[in-house]
Amino acid sequence: MAYQLQEINRRIRGDVKEFLAECDEVYAQRVSLAADKILSNLERSPIVLLSGPSGSGKTTTALKIAEELRRRGVNSHAVAMDNYFRTLDRRTAPRTPDGDIDYESPLCMDMDLLDEHFTALSAGEEIVIPKFEFARQMRNTAQGTPLQLGKNEIAIFEGIHALNDDIAGRHPEATKLYISARSNVNEGAQLRFKGTWMRLTRRTVRDYQFRGTDVAQTLDMWANVRRGEKLYISPFKNRADIVFDSSLPYEVSVMRNFAPPILKSIPEDNERYDEAMDLIAAFDWFEPIDPELVAGDALLREFIGGGTYKYH
Repeated sequence: MAYQLQEINRRIRGDVKEFLAECDEVYAQRVSLAADKILSNLERSPIVLLSGPSGSGKTTTALKIAEELRRRGVNSHAVAMDNYFRTLDRRTAPRTPDGDIDYESPLCMDMDLLDEHFTALSAGEEIVIPKFEFARQMRNTAQGTPLQLGKNEIAIFEGIHALNDDIAGRHPEATKLYISARSNVNEGAQLRFKGTWMRLTRRTVRDYQFRGTDVAQTLDMWANVRRGEKLYISPFKNRADIVFDSSLPYEVSVMRNFAPPILKSIPEDNERYDEAMDLIAAFDWFEPIDPELVAGDALLREFIGGGTYKYH
């Protein structure tokens, strides 16, 4: 799927608020379809597995699906699978071909504990969701969160490895979802903005604003993130019961306010400098949108801040 630049700019120059509301409604309809699928499978499993590459909006999507299910009278809980990372042991940690620690590898996840927790939740037993401290790269066993599912309650586990063989493969009865921002923006047949750039922009802005990561670090990590997607995430997307696109036609126009100033700080000797300059130039094709117009519960708020959901 591709969006057309001319149509995006025409809608922005017209009634921009209506344009944003329509885009958010299309996304809401996708969330509603996911809720339909989850409810149709509830008798088989109360577990939902939501996967997708970095920058896809998995956290907001999980929260919105849980919200939609509660609106329909089904209590739901969104659980970040990041909390199931193993405490890092540099001696045994998986490595990239360059010798760096491969944080994208599923070997960093405690698959056995996830398997145990899915089985326990499905049986109505209580679990304690661990708390992973990224600053110390370790699991804090003293700060776990208890969870027990009552009748007709659902747990949505979101994470990049949710559809991996060692997770979804052990629990084929679970409802499986895959999300990614994957639509290009074209001008006629000419590519103006890549779908992967949308996710890179989301991650760059979010990491800079909320994780203290400068653009050079984000771009340095991006190559391994993309390598990890191809090795560990994309091969399993065909497991999904529903695959949907989280890109928003208006988002590049909003991100124009955030991304270019951040990207301009990248050093010229960075190996991704030329791509960053191409990305900066691509924003000029888009009419800007005032970020204040973005709804508080919009998916894009996960990356630009100021939203109604709690992420951190």
